[in-house]
Amino acid sequence: MRYFAIVALLLTSCSASREIYSQGLHTNSNRAIRTYNDGLEYYNYLDFNKAETLFKIAITYDPDFYEAYMMLGELNTRQKKYKDAVLNYRKALNIDSALYRPVYFSLANSEMMIEDYEAALTHYKTYLRNKGNSEKNIQLSIKNIKNCEFAIEAMKKPVPFNPVNVGNSINTADDEYWPSITADGLTLMFTRQVYNPHQNSFAGGTSQEDFYLSFLMDTVWGNAVNAGEPLNTRQNEGAQTLSSSGNYMFFTACDRPGSLGSCDLYFSAYTEGRWSIPYNLGSPVNSSFWESTPSISADGNMLFFSSNRTGGFGGKDLWYTIMNDKGNWTAPVNAGNRINTEGDEMSPFIHFDGKSLYFASDGRPGMGGLDIYMTRMNMDSTWTDPQNLGYPVNTSSDDMGLVIEAAGQNAYFSSRRDNSKGKDIFSFKLDESTRPNPVSYLKGKVTDRETGKLLKADYELINLSTNRITVNSRTDDYGDFLVCLPSGNNYGINVTKPGYLFYSENFMFEGVHTLMKPLIKKISLSPLKVGEKMLLANVFYEIDRWELKKESMSELENLVELLSTNKDLVVEIGGYTDSTGTDMHNLILSEKRALSVVDYLVSRGIIQERLTYKGYGNNFPIGDNFTSEGRRLNRRTEVKIIGRKK
Repeated sequence: MRYFAIVALLLTSCSASREIYSQGLHTNSNRAIRTYNDGLEYYNYLDFNKAETLFKIAITYDPDFYEAYMMLGELNTRQKKYKDAVLNYRKALNIDSALYRPVYFSLANSEMMIEDYEAALTHYKTYLRNKGNSEKNIQLSIKNIKNCEFAIEAMKKPVPFNPVNVGNSINTADDEYWPSITADGLTLMFTRQVYNPHQNSFAGGTSQEDFYLSFLMDTVWGNAVNAGEPLNTRQNEGAQTLSSSGNYMFFTACDRPGSLGSCDLYFSAYTEGRWSIPYNLGSPVNSSFWESTPSISADGNMLFFSSNRTGGFGGKDLWYTIMNDKGNWTAPVNAGNRINTEGDEMSPFIHFDGKSLYFASDGRPGMGGLDIYMTRMNMDSTWTDPQNLGYPVNTSSDDMGLVIEAAGQNAYFSSRRDNSKGKDIFSFKLDESTRPNPVSYLKGKVTDRETGKLLKADYELINLSTNRITVNSRTDDYGDFLVCLPSGNNYGINVTKPGYLFYSENFMFEGVHTLMKPLIKKISLSPLKVGEKMLLANVFYEIDRWELKKESMSELENLVELLSTNKDLVVEIGGYTDSTGTDMHNLILSEKRALSVVDYLVSRGIIQERLTYKGYGNNFPIGDNFTSEGRRLNRRTEVKIIGRKK
């Protein structure tokens, strides 16, 4: 019976004798056979370098030694030296193309990895013409034929792609990956895997995954610093998502005490100059299955992640959970079969616009392995058909871990471009066809108007277009906060603190789909004292009318709460107009508008005796009356504390 050493190697154990490996070899050189069999021994004991040397020596004894080329191909594949694997498989086929036809499958796999898709396509089809192929390899060949056909067309239309290394302050000879960036683009968090050859392990050393932070100074990233304890531990941490403000994060940790599954999601917040002790999100987010690669939306209310839990469509699917009104995460929902496939979906990134979702998948035609796709959320919360980001963003290797800055142009990802340096973090300009909606942001600092003292205050962002509160949070210990302002909507901001009048402002982006400049605000809150006043920036009326618009409701409810909490306050509601129209018309209009606010407050239970109103017309302007912006500032409603009820 004749069989080949390559088959024997795959079917026998490491204890099999070298005589078995030498049966049926296609060489008449005894020296070649002895050297080849010695190489097999080293191969069995995973000494690949020695095995490779011996196989090559065997070939010098017999340049037509079929099995030696085959073993070099297998060895190169295990070493991920795919170019060498292709070379050796092809040499074996040149010697005898019919001797072991399953080699066409191995050859095609390696050709895909070096992006020789034309050759891979031919050899997958050749493999499928064989009889007796394994069902698993048949299905993989059919799948990869589709990948090759997609890749051939994609390479004809490459997208602009010029990755730039972010620099030595972040990248080292170790591996850096899983970048996360804040909305202002000033803070970059990533995972670094540090290899220590001096610690004992079976592989001759150990590696440690920890979180690192770098801060942008002018246009240069500063030296990365270890995020420190208790965020980093002696165990491995990774696959994190940083909040838009950088004040909290979610990440993945595996096999920790008290975990629900093999890998769970954890949370930590940055307070008082350090990260809090991470805690497991628990059920229902985590399960007895695998949860990983979280991504938090800019408003903090939607958390995406990958899991192989039951109820999905394949191996790993994308799921999301929503935070309810009580601050608890709801039962995760599968993102659906528009996104998920029979394959794996991983590494989601929900952009700051709250609609554009990027993820990795190997379940749809692509360049091979995991490719990066993007989809957008429709108004009814369904998703558009995922779009492949194209070649050469996607390659034959696994591509994942993409994040994009708020402006929607610069993307960050990890890639191995130089084996001597390991994985590094790169940035590149994203092609316009796959860019998210541009997002601006408001960065505020809250102080006491009288003393200048930094205040820890609550703030909320209201989508005035939908009258929905999209962000409800608190400033950090230094009075700082950051909220994203996606284009295309109108927004109102309210900042509140007990013992103070609140602050409000609006940002009108409806119909605007270009990037607005970031807004930096110093917000001063006035203490509750007689004579202090505040602007109701988010109270709106119909044009030249006094009826309140629905966009005013959130602001008016904040005023109701302020007056309900401080029951001794007596206030005046003052109405103001611009100079358009006659003085008398403006005086009457402003008074009716102020009365509309009073009527609303009374309807909500505020005692009439605590409320007065007055129309000031176009007197006391705070802007000019020659520009639209100046007139907008003059059309306003103010609240003034005029006394305290005894």
